[in-house]
Amino acid sequence: MELLLAQTPWRQESITVYGKTHLQPRLLAWYGEPAAVYRYSGKTHQPLPWTDQLDGLRRRMEALAGTPFNSVLLNYYRDGRDSMGLHADDEPELGPEPVIASLSLGEERALYFRHKRDKQARGLDVSLPHGSVLLMSGATQRYWKHGIRKLRRDCGPRLNLTFRLVGSISAPGED
Repeated sequence: MELLLAQTPWRQESITVYGKTHLQPRLLAWYGEPAAVYRYSGKTHQPLPWTDQLDGLRRRMEALAGTPFNSVLLNYYRDGRDSMGLHADDEPELGPEPVIASLSLGEERALYFRHKRDKQARGLDVSLPHGSVLLMSGATQRYWKHGIRKLRRDCGPRLNLTFRLVGSISAPGED
């Protein structure tokens, strides 16, 4: 974790919500194969080339998930004030049922899930301690949103790496 924190060229990007622009409450970096261009929240992310350390982690996540990954998003939560709003990783370039392997390092935080449509459905909080891996697959992104809440208490830093396969989706009739 210390090596990743020290050697990553972190960015803090802006996001526009309800017509107001704010800095995202965390730092991020995008790595992957050259073709793993990722678009979300109105931004296009060109990947940095794999480092040896990230490529080694990718191989371990591929073995755990049983699927290839060509990219990783690093999110650095510096303290309890850093967060990620509810969202689904449902961009077209991820495909209809993406597999996402989420590796958590550092401070334990909870990832919370809320159903996209059924407001009566019970939510779920999943604690993610240091070294844990959460696999999201199947219809998870189609039906559920997830996020990291701000905390009212002090907490140490957390680094989250989400490995995914980003590819172009062909329109019907294209091959």
